[in-house]
Amino acid sequence: MNNSGSHAHSEHRGCRSTAASPADFKRGAARPAEPSVDVRAVGVPYAVEAIDERARVKRIARLRSLLDERVVILDGAMGTMIQLHRLDELGYRGPRFRGYGRDLKGNNDILTLSRPDIVASIHREYFEAGADIVETNTFSSTTVAQADYGMQALVPELNYRAARIARDVADQVASATGAPRFVAGALGPTNRTASISPDVNDPAFRNVSFDELVVAYAEATRALIQGGSDLLLIETVFDTLNAKAALFGARSVLDELSLDLPIIVSGTITDASGRTLSGQTTEAFWNSIRHGDLLAVGLNCALGATQLRPYVEELGRIADTHVCAYPNAGLPNAFGEYDESPAETAAILSEFARSGLLNIVGGCCGTTPQHIQMIHKAMQAAPRRMRRDTPIACRLSGLEPLNLNAESLFVNVGERTNVTGSARFRKLIEANDYAAALEVAKQQVASGAQIVDVNMDEGMLDSEAAMTRFLNLIATEPDIARVPIMIDSSKWTVIEAGLKCVQGKSIVNSISLKEGEASFLAQARKVRRYGAAVVVMAFDERGQADSAERKVSICARSYRILTEQVGFPPEDIIFDPNIFAVATGIDEHNGYGVDFIEATRRIKAQLPHCMISGGVSNVSFSFRGNDPVREAMHSVFLYHAIRAGMDMGIVNAGQLAIYEDIKPDLREAVEDVILNRRTDSTERLLTIAGRFKGDVGARKEVDLEWRGWPVGKRLEHSLVK
Repeated sequence: MNNSGSHAHSEHRGCRSTAASPADFKRGAARPAEPSVDVRAVGVPYAVEAIDERARVKRIARLRSLLDERVVILDGAMGTMIQLHRLDELGYRGPRFRGYGRDLKGNNDILTLSRPDIVASIHREYFEAGADIVETNTFSSTTVAQADYGMQALVPELNYRAARIARDVADQVASATGAPRFVAGALGPTNRTASISPDVNDPAFRNVSFDELVVAYAEATRALIQGGSDLLLIETVFDTLNAKAALFGARSVLDELSLDLPIIVSGTITDASGRTLSGQTTEAFWNSIRHGDLLAVGLNCALGATQLRPYVEELGRIADTHVCAYPNAGLPNAFGEYDESPAETAAILSEFARSGLLNIVGGCCGTTPQHIQMIHKAMQAAPRRMRRDTPIACRLSGLEPLNLNAESLFVNVGERTNVTGSARFRKLIEANDYAAALEVAKQQVASGAQIVDVNMDEGMLDSEAAMTRFLNLIATEPDIARVPIMIDSSKWTVIEAGLKCVQGKSIVNSISLKEGEASFLAQARKVRRYGAAVVVMAFDERGQADSAERKVSICARSYRILTEQVGFPPEDIIFDPNIFAVATGIDEHNGYGVDFIEATRRIKAQLPHCMISGGVSNVSFSFRGNDPVREAMHSVFLYHAIRAGMDMGIVNAGQLAIYEDIKPDLREAVEDVILNRRTDSTERLLTIAGRFKGDVGARKEVDLEWRGWPVGKRLEHSLVK
């Protein structure tokens, strides 16, 4: 099939990409100047033949049933086969583009229009070799990729004609053999990455935006569907943000057309690090795209089957859908050629199948119909991979996965990258000192934050621009980017700007019923389409919930709407039942702490698989300026809230006291306030608070006896602390 761009413009290699190489992204590849487009190259009207939708629905149903019966065979490399024809520049141009003012050699997709006979013959050879599915010749048929040739205007026709060619051949072979044949509309990764800057002097710069990718993928998807594709294959994903844009665009078109075509996403592991080019591990990649309701997830290109095996096995362990693999014919030799024979490739993939790893298998760079024929033969007696249910969990990701379930430990969400909560961070952003601002985020992760909350809601800021720039910069810092991001704003436009920057699975903070159900539904559907989890505030048309009863009622209503009307996975719903300040001197506020704790207990009992979060620093707001007392209040509050079921909290991960280390008299006074155990709790805490202001005397003296214990006991003590 195709590649991720690592074999760009190398005609002796096996894939059909015209993408730039990974090195190009790093050294600053720029879009070529627009050519003066010859009239014969521009898009011309073309007739769209009606597709028999009933027949397509039957084929899709048959494909699904086949996957429950045996390993399904995908085709091999289109580019390898095209190169065997040894076309020169005129061969690529054909009569239609003979006078075009730019070189076209290497643009394999243009052969769909200039040499459709070659494309059709390759599809036929793969079908005759045993392939059940062939991919359309559209790996680079997006406006983003075709801009290298000035061929953007031809993109709809390229995709339509490619799908039509494959459909006609598939139908002819199916008619001759009596066995169904399927067409996968191929959507390649483009030659640009939304997560990496091409400018070494500006890490926040991107030469393609999420929105541009969505438009490009939607345009290609529409034409692929019109041409008769049975499924869509988003392949050779080296940047998961590009893949998320492809899913967004494809799903938007399918919704518009009221169609339900299956989608497969196939990523590419670029080297022995086991990560994509944009830095994600296999599981982080899966967590990021799992929302796509996929027929299958897989890996292709970059590596041969031997090197790809551990990552395919990993996908099989974590994915609750079908798994596909179509590796290269080994690794390229010194001349960029592939030496692995059909028998060798088939033998390796046969072991994959015997080990229960495969539902769909085929070949990428260097593979030919002979490879597919041998693979097909090897799969005849091979068992298919059995789909499995995976444990219910909120599966988040940065560059690495973070899976949260009922057994997970409490998760610290770093709060200091919030312009409304940190004066220092706000001043850095206002001064355009993003380098120092990144250090704040890095310190939060180093101090134990498993998620980083980012908020840019400041009246003097262009919040959308600040959110975009900061998240783009975070993507360049692996020490920060390895953890998931919580995109925090009261403005939906800022949240959406953030969602377009993050390749991992993030958390939106927050949405609510404040403006009614219509707005809530619209935002929830968008969050789901972007593939994020969501924080839902206990806030409705009447205002914020302050009592335990109101908190539970609003959360239950929100849960029903999200799960029943939006189809939101309950494990991706994180309720914030509102943490308010206690000990304010107003009697009505005294129960705020215990109300949150009680509401948490009831919500977790009544609403299966949801999670609970909150802004912990709010509880101590009346003691601002007295950090030791505030730390003690946070620790005591969390001690009881976590026992009630609180899963995560927005905290300063570097300033959390350990409950047992708080001095007994302070701890008792704080506990009286948090749990509202006495009518004079506030006065008693105020009385002793002054003793701790400005020092660290809130904690008991450090007992260093443990340093003399045996090594095993010292390690145990250190881990606990």
